[in-house]
Amino acid sequence: MDNLRFVLFVFFIFLSYSLWEQWQLDYGPKPPQVVAQQQAEQNNKPGAPQTPPADVVTASGRTASAMSAPTDNGVAPAAASAKVVVTTDVLRIVIDTSGADIHSIQLTTYPINKDQTDNPVELLNDDPTKRFISQTGLLSDSSSPPNHHSIWNSAGNTYALKDGEDSVQVPFTWTSPNGLKVTKVYTFKRGSYLIDMKQTVLNKSNQEWSGRQYIQLQRKEPEKKVGSALSTSSEDRAYTGSVLYTQSEKYEKISFDDMADSNLARTGKDAWIAMIQHYFLAAWIPQTGEEDSFYTKALPDKFFVIGAISPETAVAPGSEKTFESSLFVGPKLQRTLETIAPGLELTVDFGNLTFIAKPIFWLLDKYHVLFTNWGWAIVFVTITIKLLFFQLSASSYRSMANMRKLQPKLKELKDRLGEDKQQFNVAMMELYRKEKVNPLGGCLPVLVQIPVFISLYWVLVEAVELRQAPFIFWLQDLSSKDPYFILPVIYGISMFIQQRLNPQPQDPMQAKVMQYFPLIFTVFFAFFPSGLVLYWVINNTLSILQQWVITRQIEGKAAPSRA
Repeated sequence: MDNLRFVLFVFFIFLSYSLWEQWQLDYGPKPPQVVAQQQAEQNNKPGAPQTPPADVVTASGRTASAMSAPTDNGVAPAAASAKVVVTTDVLRIVIDTSGADIHSIQLTTYPINKDQTDNPVELLNDDPTKRFISQTGLLSDSSSPPNHHSIWNSAGNTYALKDGEDSVQVPFTWTSPNGLKVTKVYTFKRGSYLIDMKQTVLNKSNQEWSGRQYIQLQRKEPEKKVGSALSTSSEDRAYTGSVLYTQSEKYEKISFDDMADSNLARTGKDAWIAMIQHYFLAAWIPQTGEEDSFYTKALPDKFFVIGAISPETAVAPGSEKTFESSLFVGPKLQRTLETIAPGLELTVDFGNLTFIAKPIFWLLDKYHVLFTNWGWAIVFVTITIKLLFFQLSASSYRSMANMRKLQPKLKELKDRLGEDKQQFNVAMMELYRKEKVNPLGGCLPVLVQIPVFISLYWVLVEAVELRQAPFIFWLQDLSSKDPYFILPVIYGISMFIQQRLNPQPQDPMQAKVMQYFPLIFTVFFAFFPSGLVLYWVINNTLSILQQWVITRQIEGKAAPSRA
């Protein structure tokens, strides 16, 4: 039983390695996979909803309808289109008149690199090598309404949110020869990443028109980066793929592999679809109370689509119908997402321990409001968690101090019984019983705290609020590794001090192995986000103080009995 502390350290290493292994399993290098052909027969089943036309990617990188007539060289001709640029205080948007769809969104207040503020994150992107765009249109069995390949008319090429204005509207129009007029209007608001879209169908013909709106996101599966196993890249640690949220199934990840395997066909009310990645997301939110149909498609060359189709609506001659929906493109700001749609804040992926992680983030956010610095917020969250577990920790340290007090007697038993392990274990248990020492008392309180540590880890890794957040001195990005490895070294020193306060294993081999633990964990933590290492340094420092005081108290009480 004297090696329980060793077992606990081994468990911690195994836990840490398991986390890293899961990163590599989900997001590390993988062999190329062949994307399955789109299962068109699924969409032809009775009751299956009509879906938008499939796309093919042309040599120029543009998309065209798979039903378009090819030219002699086999490439569908790209229709002439123009770009409309919209600027707000937080976004720069490019809308293509082909489909009147958003093909680029730059988050102007979120630079890719902290040292290059003029190079913002471009979340939606029309680059064929990393394509990620929004597409919308209409479906009808009785006519050919505009889809995401139709050319729309725009009154201007540039729009900007002016000083003193709260919003700017960008309209597009499309008219058919048989009298159907469609107006698509985007509304961009000050300080907001939520974009409202309305498609109004005006039926000027002499026949009733019936149809539905579709909204979808198309993305090329990102290439798996081949690099160091100790990579600290954000993309290497987080889920990238699509998400569907419905009232019945709640939050559901649909990976690119899932979409390649089969097409989704689902219905739901008050639901939404999204493509997410580390820190950022794009999500279509249909009109509240609407019963929508949801689908996915796998296109050639690892392009994937997730979309939603509204219920069918009839528009009488001379009447009009407006389809409404909202597109969110921006950072995973939890307090903002909670106000937009039910469950949208779940795109901040804290894993299976979300029920613990969310209160931790709430506390972290409260301290940030107080100190306006995420580093100090981490420090005081650490102190708060330490206070919450103060009695458990005290119980653990008392047990270890009692075990430490018994070290001379255990060594005497070891010397007397030699290599007879069976006799040694019997004598050791008898000594524990006689001295009323529980060898598990030092381990169980620590094990209880492990879920909290894991939850805090995912909070620090996933929260965009901490992205590029400075602390003090050399720590100018808590979401990245310490550039000078100072914190990991301090952590290793603190771990070494803790080892000196703990009872040492009687097995010489175990004792020798444990001597290397501070060095091993220093190297391991050197590649973790500095915000997480900051937590462990503060936690270890407080633990050392508490453990030292308790050890001195117990050893002080034992001194008179030896006199």
